[in-house]
Amino acid sequence: MIDRTLFSEDHETFRDSVRKFVAQQVLPHHPQWEQDGLVSRDIWRQAGAQGLLGCDVPEEYGGPGADFLFSVIVMEEFARANAFGPGFSLHSDIVIPYLIHYGSEDLKTRWLPRMVAGEAIGAIAMTEPSGGSDLQNIKTTATRDGDDYLISGQKVFISNGQLADLVLVACKTDREAGARGISLILVETDRDGFARGKNLDKLGWKAQDTSELFFDNVRVPVGNLIGETEGRGFYQMMEQLPQERLMQAVRATANLESALDWTVDYVTGRQAFGRTVAGFQNTRFKLADVKTQAVMLRVFTDRCIALHLERKLDATDAAMIKMVTAETLGKCLDECLQLFGGYGYMSEYPIARAWVDARMTRIAGGTCEIMREIIGRSIVGRG
Repeated sequence: MIDRTLFSEDHETFRDSVRKFVAQQVLPHHPQWEQDGLVSRDIWRQAGAQGLLGCDVPEEYGGPGADFLFSVIVMEEFARANAFGPGFSLHSDIVIPYLIHYGSEDLKTRWLPRMVAGEAIGAIAMTEPSGGSDLQNIKTTATRDGDDYLISGQKVFISNGQLADLVLVACKTDREAGARGISLILVETDRDGFARGKNLDKLGWKAQDTSELFFDNVRVPVGNLIGETEGRGFYQMMEQLPQERLMQAVRATANLESALDWTVDYVTGRQAFGRTVAGFQNTRFKLADVKTQAVMLRVFTDRCIALHLERKLDATDAAMIKMVTAETLGKCLDECLQLFGGYGYMSEYPIARAWVDARMTRIAGGTCEIMREIIGRSIVGRG
């Protein structure tokens, strides 16, 4: 067995508390959240009180000032439990880093303490109806009007969309400048002209609120610009995407390990033709394949986490880990589900829900096709 060496005793103590939180505060309510299409705001405040949000936010802004590994633990424990409803990781590890790295002192002071406490929920709005990965061609605009911006446009597939109190909006501050014309601007969701569309009915991740957002001349102060100057949004997003893609890998790897455990429990207890399902050679061979794939993903993922902690995880490595974990998760979950037989197709079994939820992993954070393009360009250029 290849031992994990990333985590200290403090990390493992924190893991115990997160696992207990998931078991006691999340799993009993998750089926209802799946019916509702979103989680309760109360669970956000509970998570904040438990120290699960903004783990690496500096103490001066109300955070614990811990390292990224604490965030990894939160991701892993929710993925192990197949509890994908609470959008804590997007809030903590995608939205908050933009404020920490690029936000003004005023924005940090105003928002970070509330986000750490779970009193304010964050979202980021990149994708538009006309395209997802092609960020350079977004249509949403921010027009300067004195000391304000007027923001107009539409976004889609926005996680935390129904609950968000603030949204980082990717928009064009210069329509003629391509990537250099994109800026990120913070929009408070109580402003006139902002509207939430319907909560989208998805194939999986049923408890996660994913929405359309509309901006009709939403007036926000110039001080809500993320960064000191306009036109830095595309580069800010490119700098942060490796962490977002690593997050997909962290969740996928933990989810696969958990699915293997569920499958082993099932096949060792289920009888068929006078013996357990585990007693058939085919079952053992399938489990051997899945176990090997899970270990390979674990070693690769942990290495990428270590590189990220050293600020050495580049775009190509992030694309590779995202692609291989996403695709391997889907294939292995399919093999695991098959070993459950008809029960594997029943939603009451976690393997069925994991199988459905896993399909999103090949899309979110950049499709696997885009990942291949990034990797391919690193090998041969654009051709």
